[in-house]
Amino acid sequence: MRVVSLVPSLTEAVARTLPGALVGATDWCTHPAGLDVVRVGGTKNPATDRVLALAPDLVIANEEENRAPDLDALRGAGVEVLVTEVRTVPRAFTELERVLDACGSPSRPRWLDEAQAAWTGVPVPERRATAVVPVWRRPWMVLGRDTFAGDVLARLGVDHLYAAHAERYPKVPVDELRAARPDVVVLPDEPYRFTADDGPEAFPGLPCALVDGRYLTWYGPSLARAPRALAAALRAALR
Repeated sequence: MRVVSLVPSLTEAVARTLPGALVGATDWCTHPAGLDVVRVGGTKNPATDRVLALAPDLVIANEEENRAPDLDALRGAGVEVLVTEVRTVPRAFTELERVLDACGSPSRPRWLDEAQAAWTGVPVPERRATAVVPVWRRPWMVLGRDTFAGDVLARLGVDHLYAAHAERYPKVPVDELRAARPDVVVLPDEPYRFTADDGPEAFPGLPCALVDGRYLTWYGPSLARAPRALAAALRAALR
């Protein structure tokens, strides 16, 4: 089986489970460290000719991360494309099983059991917190409705204030975000790389939690560590 992955978290999942199967991945596929495969461009702009040159048996993609025209072009060239849809933690486990099975995994990997166990019975604080979760700056964009990251936070006792917005990633002026007075502003380091010097200064007087974006948005082996790591960052900000 020859697999090209266009999704960083799925790249990590396949590489951990079936390292010999993966022949291509995007430039953003940073895990596992030292991954030695052909790079095919970005998630939003893969070089389809480079993908086709690898003669893959399967390309794995995601309905949010990848563009339909690119996937249609690969299908039109005769390549099988598996498209995932992950908007909740339980769905992540279902889709990971589907991907690994399609890639030829003979059994369920141990890391997937560990990840699912980590999310089973996650202790939720007695008092739920509210949050805004910027994912971009210039312009400011935040988590809106129906997102995987929003579900991750909800399972940790954090309700983000734009969960009912009509858009999944609405553009919201920073003045409005400040005026919402959330209990915490959650600032991940991807897709926008928020840092201690780039992000918190826009929210004076509000607690800010700088979090590893991989734990907030990736659905793969990182799921095993995500609840503990995110909970620790949130507790520190909310003290």
